[in-house]
Amino acid sequence: MIPSPPPGPRLLGPLLAELRAARGWSQQRMAAELCAASGVPTLTRNEVSRWERQLRLPGDFWAAWLAAVLGVPGQLLAEAAARSRRLGVAPSTVGPAGSRARLALLTLAYRWAADPGGRTLAGPFAAAPPPLPGRGGRDDEHRPGRHDPRTPAADEPGSLGVHVPRGPDDEPAGGGTGRGHPADGVALDTLRRWDDLLGGGDLAGHGARRLRRVVRGYRRAGPAGRRAMLPTLAESAQLAGWLAADAGDLGGGLVAYRLALRAAVAAGQPPLAGHVLASASHLLADAGDPAGALVLARIGYAAGRAGASPGLRALLLHRVALAAALAGRPRAAGQALAGADRAGTPEPGREPPWLYWLDADELAAMTGRTLVALGRPAAAVPLLTPVAGARGRPRRSAVYGGWLARGHLGLGAVPEACAVAGEALLDAVRSGSPRAVGQLTAFRRGLAHAPPGPATRGYARALTAARPYLPSGVPRHLRDRPSR
Repeated sequence: MIPSPPPGPRLLGPLLAELRAARGWSQQRMAAELCAASGVPTLTRNEVSRWERQLRLPGDFWAAWLAAVLGVPGQLLAEAAARSRRLGVAPSTVGPAGSRARLALLTLAYRWAADPGGRTLAGPFAAAPPPLPGRGGRDDEHRPGRHDPRTPAADEPGSLGVHVPRGPDDEPAGGGTGRGHPADGVALDTLRRWDDLLGGGDLAGHGARRLRRVVRGYRRAGPAGRRAMLPTLAESAQLAGWLAADAGDLGGGLVAYRLALRAAVAAGQPPLAGHVLASASHLLADAGDPAGALVLARIGYAAGRAGASPGLRALLLHRVALAAALAGRPRAAGQALAGADRAGTPEPGREPPWLYWLDADELAAMTGRTLVALGRPAAAVPLLTPVAGARGRPRRSAVYGGWLARGHLGLGAVPEACAVAGEALLDAVRSGSPRAVGQLTAFRRGLAHAPPGPATRGYARALTAARPYLPSGVPRHLRDRPSR
């Protein structure tokens, strides 16, 4: 007898996988049953896999046959498809860099959206000690042939599902005295604040080594100790992912975010889990994947807003707004911006410690950034100017300065745009952050269409002079090509 699915809204992919598993069918068998019932012999298990992983939604034709073959009401599948469509379906075409880690994180995010309580996602994770990656730099998850690609090993119960490469300064996995950098023993809060001043190129290694030490401690602890360590593990992985992303390591950032998500859900902290997905969304947006960014941002907000502080709710909605704007969804972006305004501003004493950096000026600058992406530079420039011109946090000034320069360029104010971009370029050098150069890349593309003049030639000279000092990992477009 096929068990009835639990009540409440579901996502179509996990629901199809659950109904298929309840019948004891493989994906190949499912495809064969659909072909036999419909009389269409062309469906393969690859298409069933795409449906279950939410890379694609079945059309009306196959949805009707799915209901018939699985013996469930068509309305059940229709409601699940509608909810999946509201969250967004990840595109099946992804770039080579980090594509596997991206798919694993998207799959995990969908599983959390389908089960916000985290029963299937988190329970085994908290109960079993995770394996530590080996010295070879690759664990079982990354060895070909060790798992079915339909269900990535990263999502198997009892596994961290994370590859944390070992470095020459790591202590041995069995303990002992290593040559670890003294900075890796600093408090998590201190490392966060270093991130205000230094870029990921300088800090990503420290973040990864600190995460490895937390993983080792988690593995050695007993059941009660592991449960107590889950919040620290989640926050350490989130910061390691952020630093890796800032260093230009797309795959490493996504892998760390996946670990952070699992640990946060296992710890029973949906707001932190939402923040993890919001951070991962920001990474995909910077990497030119707005569709994937929008999926993660929407799931992060939908599943993490319960219990979130006012500042966090606003931040989660700003991630949705930016991803929607970059994905060409102006209406969705506008709705998210309006929601962020209603959420309010950060309230002292109510915000989590990992959100210490968020303030009203930063939220205003986020609005300005999204407005630039929406093609509304006149409204964006006043919001971006205070943060882009502030001193003391060079990466923030560089990132928002790049957006402000694009805003001025959108208004046709080329001299002002070049002046702002020149200051942002210096801040990018000061911060050592490859991510800080990203918006300057976009600005330079836009500047190529501006008429040549003293301002454009001056910025070209500044870029040529700064190129040797730009952090490693920045786009070759900025680092290696001579300016024209």
